[in-house]
Amino acid sequence: MNLIKQINSIEKPIQDIISKRLKEFSSFKSKSNKDWFSELCFCILTANSKAKTALAIQSELGYKGFASLSQNKLVETIKRNKHRFHNNKSKYIVEARKNIDIKDKIQQHKNSQEAREWLVDNIKGFGYKEASHFLRNVGYTDLAILDRHIINLMLENKLINEKPKSLNKNTYLEIEQYFNKLAEKLKLSPAKLDLIMWYLKAGEVLK
Repeated sequence: MNLIKQINSIEKPIQDIISKRLKEFSSFKSKSNKDWFSELCFCILTANSKAKTALAIQSELGYKGFASLSQNKLVETIKRNKHRFHNNKSKYIVEARKNIDIKDKIQQHKNSQEAREWLVDNIKGFGYKEASHFLRNVGYTDLAILDRHIINLMLENKLINEKPKSLNKNTYLEIEQYFNKLAEKLKLSPAKLDLIMWYLKAGEVLK
């Protein structure tokens, strides 16, 4: 079955979960800097690591833990949850506290592309994938989150010719164009297409 057929045949219970998740993302527009900062730390944790264990850490710590625990305590929590790169992740979370007013800073930008550039330049541990992930999770719908699941699915379906050795800015934006063309063809937002493709590859809907 080709990719478009797979996407169009997603069963209703999964479609409902995806719709619910998108509503949760959209609700961030009325949430506080604290909620946005917690989500920023979640996205720092997910880089090159499992989303499930990052979710467990976010659930345990919340804004208060992310904003106030010592780096050593963060390391302990990350290790206890069997999450990867505990030293770097804890350091990046502490660094991110300089941007505790993250919602205010992001909303100063005129569009998601500008906001993404700011995140890549200002949040340690963020590349284009992590910045896109964060923006999607706080309600922006027009960016591709090119993680390994999405890239592998695109490769398997010949949407790209080869797996990139690294995702520098030019490569990321080039592949994002192919992803966005598919979204346009299917009349889906990139945010929704990402959740569907992630489900096809991973078998679950997270965030």
